[in-house]
Amino acid sequence: MRASPDPAERLRRLAAGGGPIPLADYMALANAHYYATRDPLGAAGDFTTAPEISQMFGELIGLWAADLWLRAGRPEAAWVELGPGRGTLSADALRAMGKAGLAPPVQLVETSPVLREAQARTIPGATHHESIATLPTDRPLIVVANEFFDALPIHQIVRTDAGWRERMVDHDGERFVATVGEQRFDAVVPDVLRDGDVIETSPASVAILRDLAARIVAQGGALLAIDYGYEGPLAGNTLQALRHHRFADPFEAPGEQDLTAHVDFAALAEAARAEGAVAHQPTTQGALLEALGIQARATSLARAAPSRQGEIETAWRRLCAPDAMGTLFKALAITAPGWPVPGGF
Repeated sequence: MRASPDPAERLRRLAAGGGPIPLADYMALANAHYYATRDPLGAAGDFTTAPEISQMFGELIGLWAADLWLRAGRPEAAWVELGPGRGTLSADALRAMGKAGLAPPVQLVETSPVLREAQARTIPGATHHESIATLPTDRPLIVVANEFFDALPIHQIVRTDAGWRERMVDHDGERFVATVGEQRFDAVVPDVLRDGDVIETSPASVAILRDLAARIVAQGGALLAIDYGYEGPLAGNTLQALRHHRFADPFEAPGEQDLTAHVDFAALAEAARAEGAVAHQPTTQGALLEALGIQARATSLARAAPSRQGEIETAWRRLCAPDAMGTLFKALAITAPGWPVPGGF
């Protein structure tokens, strides 16, 4: 979806014309504008992702891909990144992959013109795609999705005195407010989740995952998804907004702040298996990076640049410590049948 000139006004018109809109529609329209109109990363933006914290992250993901490629028999594969930000992860990964003899064509799935420009500077020669539909069909795909699924729209089903209803968004003058719809959802709420107050689903995430899994089964390859989330089922409201590196009200300033929700990795794994792919047991980001050798890489970097030792150790801790990103962020690997078990899984 392309950005609208004024997402708040468009949302008000939608609500005025047809009544409250589903939370998923609100989130999709707001994030489409948000990502299309700015570079949200870094100190001047709203948040910082793992590749921007340290080169170690992208390098280890690149070595993960190269190791898998070598054990799969060195096929003519393509490198794919979904939502590549500034291209930092891919640039670091490609540098590490190159040392192992893997120099694949780079395919970047990105809709933001602002971020496409940054990616073109970081990775000259990369091919851009509006969606996964135009990715190559003639070779295995090695796909990485880092903090991609969390920004896809979610539906929320909430418990009310009248039963389970969908969370909707309406406007009260200039303000947007959460409300509930009329349709009953009692029959579709799993028993295991009935003790909670909010249930989240992301059909958009499941649809993309299923499409990618079908591609991987047909063509060969693998997918690595890293994001903050949980192994479902889990009840609870995880919708959040970030602005200037601080939490904000998700219903304020739509299109001017990052809206995300925690990723249900169990649902993604189930979607992959439904297409015949192999979904490996999710692990934590910290455990994956430690298994891939982040300690040795940090030591090597500090030895080469002693003045940066404190900075490198801080980055290592931020990526791996349980009270930082290490446990909150999970990793899921999906492979084609017959492909090797990926490193760290």
